[in-house]
Amino acid sequence: MNRASSEQPLFALIGCGLIGRKRLGALGRNPPVLYTCDLDGKRAADLAQLAPGCTAVTDYQTVLADPRVTAVIVATLNAALAPITHAAVLAGKHVLVEKPGALNAAQLRTIQEAARSTGARVRIGYNHRYHPALQKARELIDGGALGPLMFLRARYGHGGRKGYDREWRADAALSGGGELIDQGVHLIDLAGWFLGDFPTVDGHAATYFWDMKVDDNAFLSLRTAGGQTAWLHVSCTEWKNLFSLEIYGRDAKLAIDGLGGSYGVERLAVYQMRPEMGPPDTTIHEYPRGDESWAVETRAFVDDIRLNREPSPGLAEGIRTLEIVEAVYRHSGFPVSEAGL
Repeated sequence: MNRASSEQPLFALIGCGLIGRKRLGALGRNPPVLYTCDLDGKRAADLAQLAPGCTAVTDYQTVLADPRVTAVIVATLNAALAPITHAAVLAGKHVLVEKPGALNAAQLRTIQEAARSTGARVRIGYNHRYHPALQKARELIDGGALGPLMFLRARYGHGGRKGYDREWRADAALSGGGELIDQGVHLIDLAGWFLGDFPTVDGHAATYFWDMKVDDNAFLSLRTAGGQTAWLHVSCTEWKNLFSLEIYGRDAKLAIDGLGGSYGVERLAVYQMRPEMGPPDTTIHEYPRGDESWAVETRAFVDDIRLNREPSPGLAEGIRTLEIVEAVYRHSGFPVSEAGL
């Protein structure tokens, strides 16, 4: 069983595309990375140049066989996430795996069993929790500023690009589904983070625009045992990129808009109810400095390893999120991946 450690973890990065590059950058200057690994050897070699002393390889088994490697970051396409994570966990490596972590909840359950036996820590890469507006919202809610929470409403979407319906995300065998398992899992994770578990799941997914057999829009109504509701809509027909999350309490409301970049400046508006009601007291927090969520999340993963603590979000949260995705897909007539490990 792994124990708490003060030593700096030594990493390997598996998957050297756009997200892999972001993950490497999140480790800071002179990142402690021993290997970059990708089926495309040139892509692995290009990224290895950013980490002094790093070796580029094309076979992830080489990475897992090296006892110096403490932790693995897995940033491949969806179909490869769970098999590589499972192999890494069996090899005793800690893992930060890109969301959604697997094609289905069953794959994550298998990884969970393996992690219990080896002591490996597995964090699911839901970096949106670490955006500053979301962190501030969590602080305000935990401090009681909103009073009892009632419901939340969230929308998240982009407009795709020419040829989007011919990319790997449009192939269910590689992606596990469409927009719901792509961006939708972020909203489900955030909703659960704020409101808790959702024993009641309603909703549907549909394909309105793109020429593909996976969904391009999904609409969800999730309810806690106490009746709190999360009302979610995700879309890749949102021609102007959009992120909006509103959290309603009995005493105040929070409204988060934007994620930086093409989604617009990240802002948090706090609307505090006055005793006489009427127009609320309003405070605006703005975060124009760019997206540091990847780096903050990575530091949390390092602390998971050093403190030998259970990551959050980890496998339990990832399983619950994919169970909701699967329920909506089944209800909507979309196939659910049965892939195992």
